[in-house]
Amino acid sequence: MWWLLILGVLGVGLLCVAYGVLIEHTWFRLRRVRLDILPANAPASLTLLHISDLHMVASDDKKVRFLASLPHADITIVTGDFLAEPEAVDNAVRGVAPTRGLLASYFVLGSNDHFVATPINYFRYFRSEHKRHAAERGPVLDLIEKLHADGWEDLSNRRVDASLGEGIDLEIVGLDDPHIHRPDLRVSPRKHPERFGLAIAHAPDPAPELIALGYELVVVGHTHGGQVRLPFIGALVNNSLLPRRFSRGLIRIGPGLLHISAGLGTSKFAPFRFWCRPEATLLTLGRRAI
Repeated sequence: MWWLLILGVLGVGLLCVAYGVLIEHTWFRLRRVRLDILPANAPASLTLLHISDLHMVASDDKKVRFLASLPHADITIVTGDFLAEPEAVDNAVRGVAPTRGLLASYFVLGSNDHFVATPINYFRYFRSEHKRHAAERGPVLDLIEKLHADGWEDLSNRRVDASLGEGIDLEIVGLDDPHIHRPDLRVSPRKHPERFGLAIAHAPDPAPELIALGYELVVVGHTHGGQVRLPFIGALVNNSLLPRRFSRGLIRIGPGLLHISAGLGTSKFAPFRFWCRPEATLLTLGRRAI
């Protein structure tokens, strides 16, 4: 009977929604990736912990416990969207505190740090162009101040040279959120190309330009990996100017590499993931083969 088929489809749909909300939404994992891309005179390896899109709420104990369980890395980078709501500043700072790098800890900001998140029509993500809308300012200055006090360095629209000891010489550029048109690309041109070039941004949109400027590794977030993926299809949308296949993981673009984190959170108005577990990534950078 046709009505049994309809009931069956509805039942499977409800089970998928329940799974996405109750299980996968907080089924955190750590991915480990090795990249042999450091100069030949660099140390044997350098570990980089990449965290993104936390979207913390005021009470987010399971996520905080997962963050505390992550391994210590030489450098930790958070690529924006710490907050899902203004009340979560203290919880976000407390959550990332145990993840600080042994040598350095950097962050850039995302749109949900600058502005208070509001509910939107989900079908809007399928449009090729998004209309801008007025938004309430978020507690971004409070967030930055408390992260600074806890040992983090803000790289939003900044370029720095970092000599971290034992031959670890980096040139690092960070961009404020490209998705809301806040990056200042004037800081991006390289001044010391003999150093290893690392670029950090919230969204992946400027990655091709950054790699063309000579940055060997670009780390970004924002896409949530698509948040909803289907077998054999992948991400349905990625809220980016780049193709949908550029939604998560490691991607080669010309001479450089782009790492897109699927992130650890979602908007509090869309607490759902499917076929796209929340994640942090430990990147182990080794020396290039001679």
